[in-house]
Amino acid sequence: MKIGLSYAMTTEIESILRATGAKELETVCGVPFYEIEEDIIAYAGGIGKVNAAMAAQLLIDRYRPDWILNAGVAGSFLDVPIGTILVADAFLQHDVDTSPIGDPVGYVSTVNTLRFPAVSEPVCRCLSALGIPHITGTVATGDAFMVRGERSDWIARTFSPTLCEMEGGAVAQVCLRNGVAFSAMKSVSDRLCSENSPAEYFSFAEAMERLNEAVLPVARMLRDAKSAVINTTGTGEE
Repeated sequence: MKIGLSYAMTTEIESILRATGAKELETVCGVPFYEIEEDIIAYAGGIGKVNAAMAAQLLIDRYRPDWILNAGVAGSFLDVPIGTILVADAFLQHDVDTSPIGDPVGYVSTVNTLRFPAVSEPVCRCLSALGIPHITGTVATGDAFMVRGERSDWIARTFSPTLCEMEGGAVAQVCLRNGVAFSAMKSVSDRLCSENSPAEYFSFAEAMERLNEAVLPVARMLRDAKSAVINTTGTGEE
């Protein structure tokens, strides 16, 4: 099974690149692709939904992954420790609004859904086997760096997500349309329930380092699960 690791920034992959001696395969439209090891390809797609969607489609078209695992940091609406790992069970896009024509807020036309599936169970099983603590929850994506304030409070009231970030929902949408299995592992970098959330974010390097210590072993386990039966509705069986 071929696994794609989806990141926003090259700095987020650095600890994996150092640990594995990965080689850069190519850079396409500004997106660097790396061979981490056999059947594990990582890339840094850029910040925001358009960059994330473009890069995910490039990965699918050029490398034909069976499964994309999105990794990165996110702000938490829960008062949990920095570095807490969350496995997404679904994504939504908080900045989509066609409600003036009768749609629910967050409803994405063409794919006609509010929630984008994420395969969580196999990833949780891998983390449990590795003895790595984690939680699960829904992640909200939008083109805004979120801090505590009116907008984040509105997102919390409207959608009740666990985390908020800027790329995962776009990757989930691309995977859904291409029929590629999608999962996401996020590390809490700041707390949107805290007045100090902007300052907290600058500990994101620590959050990413801890996350990557889990991402690569999970990617290897998913790759090697030759008998895995995966669908794109958010469940999986081995």
